Amino acid sequence: MRSIAAGLAIAMMAGALCSCGAARPSKYYELTIPNLANSAPAAQLHTITLLIAPITASHLYRGDRVVYSTGSEMGTYEYQRWAEPPTEMIEAMLIRELRASGRYRGVYAQTSSARGDYLIRGHLYDFKEVSGSTLLARVTVELELRELRTGATVWTHFYTHDEPVAHKDVPAVISALDRNVQQGINEFVVGLDQYFGAHITTEAQVSQ
Repeated sequence: MRSIAAGLAIAMMAGALCSCGAARPSKYYELTIPNLANSAPAAQLHTITLLIAPITASHLYRGDRVVYSTGSEMGTYEYQRWAEPPTEMIEAMLIRELRASGRYRGVYAQTSSARGDYLIRGHLYDFKEVSGSTLLARVTVELELRELRTGATVWTHFYTHDEPVAHKDVPAVISALDRNVQQGINEFVVGLDQYFGAHITTEAQVSQ
């Protein structure tokens, strides 16, 4: 009886080791963060400080798995993951791009101890691979600007775009999502600058 029990224990241990060895390693991806060192100083500075609120989204985009959709169905890849949740990566990119523009007195996360004049809030609706006749990387995000003194929403920007994917594999989808996000954030940064240029007096104008 002891020999049978010992044999079963050895077999179970061997099976567990085999199953562990057969497990696929997860692959992790991240979005490209802009390099602040290469940014040229702005000609004029808006005399305001911006706070960036955490980006909100459904639970799918608050996790680390890459999301795909086929028709009306959605799912996530088991072994293809983001280094950080998409909402957090987009928030970090937005902060760095606004700082790199050199147009503001300060740009900080809302969770910091900084005091601001305006608050930027955003919601991520889509950040996924879309399968169909062609493979696409879809990003849909809406951002709004709130004046903290009055509590009024003074400006909004809605971005949605399907970026073509060069190859039918996950790394190509990641590259397309990265390009798509960069385009969307660039649109927002430019549009925000235009809003403040039309509504806020710059330091250069004050000194005249």
